Amino acid sequence: MSMVSEFRSFIAKGNVVDLAVGIIIGGAFTGIVNSLVNDVVMPVVGVVIGGIDFSDYFFALSSTVTAPTLEAAKAQGPVFAYGKFLTVIINFLILAWIIFLMVKGVNRIRAAEEKKPADATPAPPPADVQLLTEIRDLLKTRA
Repeated sequence: MSMVSEFRSFIAKGNVVDLAVGIIIGGAFTGIVNSLVNDVVMPVVGVVIGGIDFSDYFFALSSTVTAPTLEAAKAQGPVFAYGKFLTVIINFLILAWIIFLMVKGVNRIRAAEEKKPADATPAPPPADVQLLTEIRDLLKTRA
């Protein structure tokens, strides 16, 4: 088997195509989730916590650092910029919570779909099975 035919059979497998579709949809979904977090949730969080911005919080690791902002402090010397890390953690927790709520909603919809009762009347048996059943019943009445 040549390398090209092996590659072709690998690509043709369903799970590879499913993975590719998942990555493409995931990329598009990232934009939606980022907009939801940045444009809808974070302004509300900013109002709730009083507009505090953690991104400029830092510890100076040298006595030469006297600047009030992180960027200026980095230019003066070494700093421990814990504020950006704290902001990323908060954003992650908010994002994880939103995704959890979305997955929970989808799971609720799936569960409701699965609970829908199937048709109450079963499909009639095929004609040959029905004919054999009638023959069996006739033979039972003769015996």
